[in-house]
Amino acid sequence: MAERSVLVVYCHPCPESFSAAIRDAVCDALHGEGHTVDLLDLYDEGFEPAMPPEERRGYHQEGPNLAPVRDYAERLARADALIFVYPTWWFGLPAMLKGWLDRVLLPGFAFVLRPDAMPQPGLAHIRHLGVFTSCGATWMTSWLMGFPGRRTLLRGLRANCHPRVRTSYRAIYRIDTADATARTAYLSSIPGAVSRLMKPQLGQRFSPASPSQARRTLAE
Repeated sequence: MAERSVLVVYCHPCPESFSAAIRDAVCDALHGEGHTVDLLDLYDEGFEPAMPPEERRGYHQEGPNLAPVRDYAERLARADALIFVYPTWWFGLPAMLKGWLDRVLLPGFAFVLRPDAMPQPGLAHIRHLGVFTSCGATWMTSWLMGFPGRRTLLRGLRANCHPRVRTSYRAIYRIDTADATARTAYLSSIPGAVSRLMKPQLGQRFSPASPSQARRTLAE
């Protein structure tokens, strides 16, 4: 299997959380298959999720809008795969993670807006997109609510990635009452899930034919 560069975006405020165990299992599985891992711990790095007024006013100024978050954009542009590890709160993404999406996935970088045309994807270099999460609710309750967090990442974000991006979503439900057996079973399933996620599509060459919009933008 070809080596990938993987950006793992991790979001949880407590180092002793079960999410930390999920993060470690994901990273260990990636390292075990020879991939390069860039772990972005949003809380540990002190990411500021709130968008200041001046950023919002310059949101559509393609190129200059990246200045406040350029380091995060460069890390995303270097990746071939993107994996999120976070707890599902109120059926969706934690505010910290949602803020990262709001501030980093910008016009002219993550997507291209043109008059009278559908938005064009900017992250065509992302060929693998994965989610590993914990949910307090049951699967049925999450389904009735429409899986908002899953839709944000595996529908909304996916539309900006490579057209044939491989995706994976793995969740442990009823985490607040899950016993050691259930937690161990979930952690044990992660290496196989990671291996399947990182496989290339049939007939897919690893290197894209041309640089993605995100990489071209940062190179300018």
